Formats: sequence, C-alpha cells, structure tokens
Amino acid sequence: MHSLTRRVLHTCRVPSDLEAISCRDTDNEHPERVGLNPQVTDTVWHSAQALYKTGVHPGMQLSLRYRGEQVLHRAIGHARGNGPEDEAQVARVPMTTDTPVCYFSASKAVTALLMHLLSEQGLVNLMDPVSYYCPEFGHNGKRTITVHQILSHRGGIPAIPRDTPIDVLWNRNEVWRLLCAARPVAVDGGKVAYHAITGGFVLQRVLEKVTGDSIEAYLDRYLRKPMGMKWFTFGVETDQLSELACNYATGPTPRFPVSWIINRALGGDINTVARVTNDPRFQEAVIPAGNLCGTAEEMGRFFQMMLNGGLWNGKRICSEVTVRRAIQQFGSLQLDRTMLLPVRFSAGMMLGGNPVGLWGQRSRHAFGHVGLINKLCWADPARGISVSLLNTGFPIVGHHLPALARFVYTVGEQFPLLPKGQWGWAAA
Repeated sequence: MHSLTRRVLHTCRVPSDLEAISCRDTDNEHPERVGLNPQVTDTVWHSAQALYKTGVHPGMQLSLRYRGEQVLHRAIGHARGNGPEDEAQVARVPMTTDTPVCYFSASKAVTALLMHLLSEQGLVNLMDPVSYYCPEFGHNGKRTITVHQILSHRGGIPAIPRDTPIDVLWNRNEVWRLLCAARPVAVDGGKVAYHAITGGFVLQRVLEKVTGDSIEAYLDRYLRKPMGMKWFTFGVETDQLSELACNYATGPTPRFPVSWIINRALGGDINTVARVTNDPRFQEAVIPAGNLCGTAEEMGRFFQMMLNGGLWNGKRICSEVTVRRAIQQFGSLQLDRTMLLPVRFSAGMMLGGNPVGLWGQRSRHAFGHVGLINKLCWADPARGISVSLLNTGFPIVGHHLPALARFVYTVGEQFPLLPKGQWGWAAA
C-alpha cells in the first residue's frame, strides 16, 4: 500500500509476501477428518487475507471448526510493532495462533453463559430483579430491573455517566456505586439499548453475591479448567502483559454522526479507547463485559462446546437446556438505541437472521457476539460451524467494510446449510 494512501487511510504496512508473516497450525488443522475439500478452507483463508490487505488490522487470528473438527487455524501479521503510528524501525512481534488477544465485547457471551450456569445450579433465577440479590441496586427506580433484562440489553442503564473518569473502569467498587446511583432510561424491558460496559459489572456483582467467590474463580472452575484453556481469563497477569497483542486505532477518523454513536456507546472516541485498552491497568483488571483475553481457538472452542449442547471432549460443561436458554431469542428484531442498528438478542448472544443477518446469509439459527465491531465469534448449528476471527485494529467506518462483510458471506457460502437430518441439536 502506497505510503500516502496508508497515511490517509491510517493503516499498517502490508508486505507483498503474506506467507512471510503468516502462521499456520498445520498440526491442528484436520479437514480430511470430516471429508472437507481443502479448497474450501483455502477460499475462506483467502477471504481473511483480503481483509488483512486493507491494512486496518496489524494482526489477525482465525479458527474455524466444522462438524467438531478444527479445519482452519491460522494467524497473519503482527501482535505489536506495525501500527499506523509505529515507525518502520520499531521491532515487530509476529502474531501467532497462540498470541492472546482481548475479545472486548465478545466477552459478553462468556459472562452470559456463566449467569446461565448459575441458573442451572439453582443459585439465580434470571427473571428475578437484580435488587433481589443486591438490594442497593434498586435505588432511583431500578427495583424491578431483572437479571434477564441486563443480559438482553433491556436493563435501562446502557452507559455510565459521561463525565466519569476512565480509570473508574478498574475500580469495581466505584463502578458499582455509580450503577446503583444511576437513574434508568426505562425499566419495563421494552427498549433495546446496548449495554457496552455496564451490564457486565451488574452480572459480576450478582454472581459474586450468590457464590461468595470471585467471577474469575467461577470462570476458572466451571469453564476454563474443564475445557483445558491456557488463557481465557478476564485480563492477564502482570508478568504476561508483554504476550498480549497490542490494540490500534486504525482507519479514517470517524466523523459525526458515527463519532457521536461511538462516544455514546463506549464513553470516548476511538483513540481514547485504543489508549485505554493498551493501559496495563485495563489489561490487568476484571471487566466482565469487555476484557476477557484468549486466542481465536479458545473462543472457537467455547462456541463449539455450545454447539455440542454443553459437551466438550466428553465432559458435561452445562446442560442442553442451559445452552438453549442462552441462545433463545428474546423479543423481535429491534433498533438498538445505543448502536442505532437493528439487532436480535437472546439473553447474552447476538443472533443471526433470514434472509440475511449479522452472521451471514440464511443464518437464523446462528448465535455469537461481536467484539469492538470487528472481532466476529459465532456458531451456526445449521451449518455445523464455529468461527472465531480476532484482530487488533479498531476501524469503524471505512474501506475495510466490504472485505469484512465478504468474509462472513464467504464462510456461509463455503459451508452451506446441511441437510436437516444433519443439523446440530440447537437448530432442530
């Protein structure tokens, strides 16, 4: 990409030889086990490479499972050192399939399943008001807001006050004080307004109140260890910070009204978001709605477990009923009042649609979650796939969007709907 064009589009350097900056985990790619033509995975990977060539993602990871087998596990680019503002002489650290990346809002899918696990264990009724478990939350008209409303972005507290200092995010007691003092925009659950950060803190408080333990320990006990994850933690330890991929504000600077929507949803402009998310205090904190860290393979593993009806390698992680409740649509397709986009939600997941939806064409049975608009993690039982595409750039509206949409379309095209008798249990 020409240097002038790169400056205008605010992108990273893209070399002509992509193989030199690619990582292929060939030991864990097994398309032959499910009789898959290698041309299928090649086509999907070429689509991912086309997205990388836009220059908005200094590093990318992709994991794709089909009928339970991982058929694609690759990375491209750099974990750090090739951002738009980095000088050519800055050391570049390759992105590998083992590099941990912050999932951002895709974390919500995992936190949501933890709440559904609590329900399975009889510790929480999701239809109860939050104030039943945490009475202090009921102040200023929030007494009737339920746990389920928080999960489905209908809780009426989509954002913390605009004048809140950013370092409040890693002060859980101060965040909780602000949320308890907040006045809701609605309490009847009739309006969808994406809770970018707030909902996770509410769910964390409920979980910790009923278990008497931390959300980190609960995640570790019921998901991370049983599923053999190396990472998959809220934030990372201090001695692991150097291993975490760096985040970059890329693409053209958002203008009004897009910039207004970003500030409304995230509480700051995109450059502030990049600065904060590279701050060690954010990276070491516990932010249940936005800083789970891990690899594309680990998030793909999580969604494959859900696709299996709660099973992973013969272990029962949760019941089929729990997964069904987590992916069941709640309400109709509605305009989200935070993002100003039409979205279908369950109690914790973003859902696909027909004839086209967030997860591609004819994706009514698909469920997953987006992370900062560009990270795409989902499963589609009607196609037998779980997909996790992670990246390190924060482009919002720009030249990369056709390539991003084309990637999702290509996955749907290369993995068409299976005959009904072969659908996953969740699509039955």
